[in-house]
Parts: sequence; C-alpha cells; structure tokens
Amino acid sequence: MDSLAEGPGKMLERFRDYLRLLARAQLPAVVQSKLDPSDLVQQTLLRAYQGIDEFRGRSTAEQAAWLRQILAHTLANAVRDLTRDRRDVGLERSLEASLNESSSRLEGWLAADQSSPSQQAERNEQLLRLAGGLDRLPEDQREALLLKHVQGLSLAEIGERLGRTRAAVASLLRRGLKGLRDYLHRRE
Repeated sequence: MDSLAEGPGKMLERFRDYLRLLARAQLPAVVQSKLDPSDLVQQTLLRAYQGIDEFRGRSTAEQAAWLRQILAHTLANAVRDLTRDRRDVGLERSLEASLNESSSRLEGWLAADQSSPSQQAERNEQLLRLAGGLDRLPEDQREALLLKHVQGLSLAEIGERLGRTRAAVASLLRRGLKGLRDYLHRRE
C-alpha cells in the first residue's frame, strides 16, 4: 500500500528494518561503539511521526526518501553530539548522499531498469523485505553482505575490515546470501 491510508504508525513501521540497515551501513567508525542503529531508527521514526502532517508524498519511494532524509539529520546530530562539533551542514549533506547511494545500491541489487509504476511499487516492497531479511542474519554475515553489496568493497577490503581471510569472507557471503534467499522465499 502506497499511502497513509493504512495509518501513519503502521506506514512508518514498515520501514524500520530498511532504516536500520542504512544506519548500520553509514554509521561512522569513530562512533560505532557509542551509537546503536536501532536507537537512531527509533528517533527517526519518532521525528517522522511527529512531522507526518508535513509529508506530501504518496508513493513508497517518496516515503523512503523522506525517511532517509530524517535519518541523515538524526545521524548527523548524533555524531555531532558525540564528537562535540557544532552543526555541520556538510556532514548532514554527506550522510544524506551516502544514505541515498546505499539505498540505490540496494535497489540495484534487487532489479535492473523496472520503470512502470507497478514494477517500481513491487521493487519498493522487495527492498523492504530485503532489509527485513538482512536484519535477521547473523551479524558477521549481514556485515559482509552490507560491505560487499551496499558499500561495494572487494573481498580483500572486507577481510581487512572484519579481520578475516578472503576465503572466510567468501564463506560469510555465501552463507549470508543463502540465508537471505531462504528468508525471502518463505515470505513470498
């Protein structure tokens, strides 16, 4: 459903896993141990709920874009608070661009060049299911998949980040993709 007819709380809740996935992918390394992506998403959804009357979009894509923008501001504020920097509009714009890029990579992961409104709506629903499936994977598998498919890192770069060999990273990716496929097939 692509409208607020289902109620604002229910509409926003559909995006929880998707936003948590993006928050995990974009959380700067300097604050990863101090910020929980779930807390950032909760703050984002609260701000969205409080500002729902200002939202003018109708489609799932517009809702996702609006929520990504709120998440970028929430993340920038949290990082600023922890690093004691004053407001940095450049950081907010950078985070917003990174979140949009991560979302685009996730969408690209799902399908190529679907352009009809019904195909776009289906792709948006798939994106939400994908985020839910990723959220349910073991942490190391999820992290490997995010680094590979959202951030576009090579096996060697992922191995360096995770402190694993290339073979171990390949195994994490293989198991993660299998778990993700199993989850998505159960949900169809």
